[in-house]
Amino acid sequence: MIVYEETRSAPVVGILGGMGPAASAAFYTRLTALTPAATDQEHLPVLLWSDSTIPDRSAAVLGMGADPSAHILRGLSLLENAGATLIAVPCNTAHFFLRRLSARVSVPVVDMVRETCRVVRASSPPLRRVGLLGTSGLVSAGLYQRELRATGVGCLTPSNEQQAWVDQAIAHVKARDLDRAGPLLASCARALVEHGCEAIIAGCTEIPLALTAEVGARLIDPGLILAQRCVTIATRQRATGSAS
Repeated sequence: MIVYEETRSAPVVGILGGMGPAASAAFYTRLTALTPAATDQEHLPVLLWSDSTIPDRSAAVLGMGADPSAHILRGLSLLENAGATLIAVPCNTAHFFLRRLSARVSVPVVDMVRETCRVVRASSPPLRRVGLLGTSGLVSAGLYQRELRATGVGCLTPSNEQQAWVDQAIAHVKARDLDRAGPLLASCARALVEHGCEAIIAGCTEIPLALTAEVGARLIDPGLILAQRCVTIATRQRATGSAS
């Protein structure tokens, strides 16, 4: 029997994925690429729990689907009990539920929305107005809008018609039809730019998988920001030997 000897100096990144699976796989790839490592042993230990059975987050926010809270909490607890010293959830809409549930575990859960808004506020030159592409649930929840407007950054969302296109594009990505998703997302992003947005937040982790065309403004990728922050935290945990 092989026993893993846990040490406080060994950070373990937990990833609660499955929302959706392709976005979770892309997040792990990014985390690996961003880790400053020259050998296998210098990379961060990672636990990935990809639970594709978690109910649709957007539908739940809109009152049209089952509450995913129990599934999300189960995933957080599973990762904590397995030894994670920090947890990332690469799903923007899940943060509507996550902010309440993260207090139920004792390890840090990195808030992707807040980290992204921090990057927006620190941008140079300063951003005055950004556009948000995300699920209807995320837009309705207002997570990004409140965070940004509290610090004087305007946040514009698509028209009702274009929001339907965004939701359709996200569904195409989940069905692995990137060719149909990309043009829809690019059209919606360009419409936001035409209304004065200086940058576009890709507020769904599926969006960067398909939105590869130039839209006339900077694309801010919360999944990338989350991966960068996780590497920073885990590196600090490794240096200090602490999970705090």
